Amino acid sequence: MPMTALDTRTGVGPEPLRRVELLSGMAGRRRSWSLEQKLAIVSEAQGCDNLTELARRHDIRTSQLYTWRRELRYALEAAGTKNTIIEPHFVPVVADREESPRRHAMAIEVEVDGAVVRISRTAEARQITAVVQALRQTR
Repeated sequence: MPMTALDTRTGVGPEPLRRVELLSGMAGRRRSWSLEQKLAIVSEAQGCDNLTELARRHDIRTSQLYTWRRELRYALEAAGTKNTIIEPHFVPVVADREESPRRHAMAIEVEVDGAVVRISRTAEARQITAVVQALRQTR
């Protein structure tokens, strides 16, 4: 019988089976959570600011927590029950901004062939007229 690279025999002859090790127990088995446990964790997550910390406390992954929340939301929608779970959402930002004085309060900005002309709000009428006439002459 030819030996292959994957053959673990020594090639001396048929080797009898010497030892079989049977592994049993819970090692590597998925944990099962009761519905009450899931609901307790999801309800705790409702008022929680840090879901990662909550997941660590309960020795679960944050993805599992999000999955349970989504499953509960779907179950509530299917049952026609009002969803009492607060979903993440954006909150409007209210900022008090002091009016900063503008360095150059522009009223008019004209760009012609790459040249930019900016006329401030405080410019006099004769200055604006002169700029407009100069632009007309260059065209």
